[in-house]
Amino acid sequence: MTQPLPHRQSASIKDVAERAGASTTTVSRVLSHPEAVRPDLRQRVQQAIDELGYRPNLAARRLRQQRASLIGLIVSDIRNPFFTEISRAVEDIAYRHGLRLILCNSDEDPAKEQSYLELMADEQASGVILSPTLELTRRFRAGQHPFPVVMVDRAPEGSTPADLVLLDNAPAARRLTEHLIAQGCRRIALLAGSRSSTGRERQAGYEAAMREAGLTPQVVALRPLAAEGQAAAATLLAQAERPDALLATNGLLLLGAWKAAREAGLAMPQDIAIAGFDNNDWTTLPEPAVTVMAQPTADIGRTAAELLLQRMAEPGRPPRRIVLEGELLVRGSSAFRPSATAAASRPAHPAASAA
Repeated sequence: MTQPLPHRQSASIKDVAERAGASTTTVSRVLSHPEAVRPDLRQRVQQAIDELGYRPNLAARRLRQQRASLIGLIVSDIRNPFFTEISRAVEDIAYRHGLRLILCNSDEDPAKEQSYLELMADEQASGVILSPTLELTRRFRAGQHPFPVVMVDRAPEGSTPADLVLLDNAPAARRLTEHLIAQGCRRIALLAGSRSSTGRERQAGYEAAMREAGLTPQVVALRPLAAEGQAAAATLLAQAERPDALLATNGLLLLGAWKAAREAGLAMPQDIAIAGFDNNDWTTLPEPAVTVMAQPTADIGRTAAELLLQRMAEPGRPPRRIVLEGELLVRGSSAFRPSATAAASRPAHPAASAA
């Protein structure tokens, strides 16, 4: 028989979750919407509540009074300026509406992400804006959390069970690739983030443009970190027949590619063209400046916050999917080279004949 915890002033919802072998999200759901929990699990949670003498009523009344004043924001990497700018935009809207904001950083770790989602349930958040891990996009379903969710940058697979704010990832990557091809580049290598649906969508756009031009895609999938991008780019640039362009699916990988080209002593764009996503401040500092696909980060954050406010006011309305368009900013790192016309007139790289 399960023994009660030693006497203490009061049991917490986490104590109940541990005793029942369930998540705090499940305990919250049993307390607020028991009909949404399967009977055997509901019985186990209720037994843990009885054994521990958990008394949620007073705390729940206090939290309900505060519920409308708290929202959460879970981003995948706060070091990435893309998410920093989104966070600032969300915070602006939250402050304007008298809302408190809890900011969490998941580090692309599904376990850490889940712990923060449980924290939001514990805090009785009114809603959460989330940049989900790849694992969550695969298993996300409507109603699995006791609060509404708005996803940014990444979408769940299949139908749309949540409000979404996204970039036109595949078309944007296609436009970037077509720009490089138009400059005479033929061996374009892609550094693609492997931890999110965003990286895969951008890879798809790149591959479509390459194949349409009769060229062979060359993709290196890796974690979206500057150090990994630099190491991968250095390996590519050390090949006997190195790429004539490097394309990166996010700003950190782009920074890594640029550093590798500099360390290799290559001139841009004469020896190597560089381009990628995210108009981070550093991209305008080098000479030449770096070509980017600028994402409307402030608009993404504001739109996500406004969607969450609408969802809080109208819980039953259908989910919305808002796709924003990136802006191609052509700069010197990929600008027209004197040899571009001649290169464009030459046959594609021999390996492309199989494409």
